[in-house]
This record gives sequence, C-alpha cells and structure tokens, in this order.
Amino acid sequence: MAEAEAAVDLQQTLALSPAPADEFATLSRSRQRDVFFTLPEPVREDLVADMDREQLRRFVGNLDPDEATDVLGYAPEAVREDVLSHLDANRREKVSYLLSFDPESAAGLMDVDYVTVDAEDSFQAVADRVQRFERRTGRFPTIFVLDGRELLGELKGATLAMTERDSERLVDYVEEIPSIRYDREDEDVLEVFRENRDRTVAVLDEDEEIVGVIHADDLLTVVEEAAGETLYEFTGVDEEESALDGPLAKVGHRYKWLILNLGTGFLAAAVVGLFEATIASIAVLAAYMPIVAGMGGNAGTQAMAVTVRGISQGQVTLATGKRVIFNEVLAGAVNGLITGALVAVIATAFSSAEFGVLLGAVIGVSMVANLVIAGFFGALIPLVLDRAGQDPATSATIFITTATDVLGFLVFLGLAQVVLL
Repeated sequence: MAEAEAAVDLQQTLALSPAPADEFATLSRSRQRDVFFTLPEPVREDLVADMDREQLRRFVGNLDPDEATDVLGYAPEAVREDVLSHLDANRREKVSYLLSFDPESAAGLMDVDYVTVDAEDSFQAVADRVQRFERRTGRFPTIFVLDGRELLGELKGATLAMTERDSERLVDYVEEIPSIRYDREDEDVLEVFRENRDRTVAVLDEDEEIVGVIHADDLLTVVEEAAGETLYEFTGVDEEESALDGPLAKVGHRYKWLILNLGTGFLAAAVVGLFEATIASIAVLAAYMPIVAGMGGNAGTQAMAVTVRGISQGQVTLATGKRVIFNEVLAGAVNGLITGALVAVIATAFSSAEFGVLLGAVIGVSMVANLVIAGFFGALIPLVLDRAGQDPATSATIFITTATDVLGFLVFLGLAQVVLL
C-alpha cells in the first residue's frame, strides 16, 4: 500500500514539476523505466522535452528497442537522430526501423525479436539459430516457421526445449497463428486478439513477408487507452486530459463542452418558461420535474450505449436499425410503466387531498412518454450520426439529453396544464 502511494506521489510530482527531468534524474535507472511508462502521455512528452540530450541518451540506452522507440517518438527529429547515433549498431538499426512506422498502427506495436526458420530445418538447426539470436540480443525470440515465403505458424520455445534434437518433422510441432498487415490501426490488432486469443500475432508487409511480432502484453496500453477514450467520449472530456493535469489545464479541456451543454440547458429552460403560469399555480410540479428529466436522460444513455456497441461490432446500421429502434421504444414503454406506476403511487399518496389521483396519473403517463422518447432517440441518433460519418459515442449524448429534457418537460407540463388546471 505504501509503495503504491509513493508511486502515485511520484507521478503527481513529475506532472506538476516545472523541471520534471531533474526529479526524474534522482531515480535509479530501473526505477526510471518503471515510472516512465506509467505516466500519462502528455506528462511523458513534457518529460522528454525537458531532458537534455545526455540524460535522454542514458535513459534510452537502458531500454528495449520497442520501448526506446516509444520514448524517442516524443523527441524532435534532431534530438532523435543524435540519440540514435550513440546507440550500438544493432540497437540503432532496430529502433530506426521501428520509428519509420505509424506509432498507432500494428507496426507501431510490434517488436523485432523474432527469427524465421524453414519447415525443412532440423530441430538442432533451429536451436542453433535461436542461440545465436540470444547471444546477440540477450532475448529469446519468437520462432516463425516458413514454407518458402508462406508463414506456417509459430514453434513455441517450450516445444523446442522439450523436443529431441534428432526429431525429423519440425512441421508437426508448428502452431498456426494469426497475422495482420503492418499498416492496420491498433484497434484492428485488438480485434485480432479478441477473435483468436493467441499470445502472438505476426505482422506482415505488402508482400506478405514478416516484419515483426506483437505479443498480448504489448496491447495492455492500447486496451487501457481505448477504455479511457470511451469513458472520455461519453462524458465529453478531451482524451488528452489526465488526472494529473493542473486546474487551468482541466479548464482548457472542458469549458467548450460545458458551454455547449449550457446552450441546450437554455433550450430546456425555454420550454419550462412556456408553462410558468402552470408551475406558479401548481408549485408541486417543480418537485417532480427533475425526476422526469433524470429518468429520461438515464434511459436515453442506456439505449445509446447499447446501440453504439452494436454499431462498433457491425451488428446494426441506419438501414437495418428499425428493429433496434422498435425494441428500445418498447423497452422504454415497459420501463416507463414500471417506474411511472411507482412515482404515481408516491405522488398520489402525498397529494391526494388536493388532486386525488390526477397528479399521479399525469406523472405516470409523462414517465411512460419520456422513456419512450428516450428509447427512440437513444437508438436513432447514434445511427444517424454514424451514417453521417460522425462518432456517435462522442456526439450523441448531448442530442439525446436535449430531446428527453425538452420533450419530457413539454409532455409533463402540458398534461399538467390540461388535466390539473
């Protein structure tokens, strides 16, 4: 527990320090490696920018090639070339090669710790090839087995260690593995791992030749970033914002979204203003307005979340979305009946002396209507935005909330004006 708290304190210190490189320099080399890759991306960028070239050379010199590539990706080109020039020839070649690819592609996730062997090779020949790689790099490689230029699969290291060297058929021990083109986005790599559940994926170039390998643990950062981006999109927060940002940075990331929400709030307020006399005559309506609006907003967000997931998995489009919309509307009606009945009973119990069952009936019907509205727009708006080429996860929430607030108040206050006055 104390160690975890110390790690958090260190991250906050680096994030808020005007000279993070000085703080970073006080850490041991092994500690630097552990800390750097736990920092949010903006903090990493600031830290690399604050390092002098000598400090950056020492830090990169202790990293694996794929880690060094990540660090140098934050540095200006002139600094990058200077650091590369001080690496040994083998590491310089690997890091330069990895830097040539888009960091958010399959190639940006891969490493080059692999060897290729022929299906006709003996186990002894493969073992010798692996040993040469280990002596040169200090790491055990992934072993890809080829038939000519065709990738047959992977020979596991454990299989190589446990098999007799005079075994004749290497191909009998090969396990098929998935592959992906080097220029596919990292989200596509995640999908390949979800479908195959393998430890490794081969990365191929345009000619179907191997250029690298991706391991499951290489995806941890991608998974964490994807989860964070999804949460940020649903809440209207800039994906670059970090928990370690200062207050001014947080204001800069958020104020535009809040102003947009303020505009939609005024639209809902304008609808309420149309019924100012009704609310003045029946003050108790004001107590139930947040309930109607809140339930509609929650139901709309639920429908949106399910629809957005269906869109992302290719299960539904605007052209095929009628059934999805109908199901959400029907679910909204049933949920509206359940929650509306509960609220109606409570409202009647507290106001029966003045309104009898009428106030409860108004609130109950309004609840049903607003949850139907929420289901309809919660499913429709993401589909329309997807068809328009917009990200529904980012854009849909504000439109759905506006629809449920405006139409919900219109139904609730309109019914109250007709029935109760």
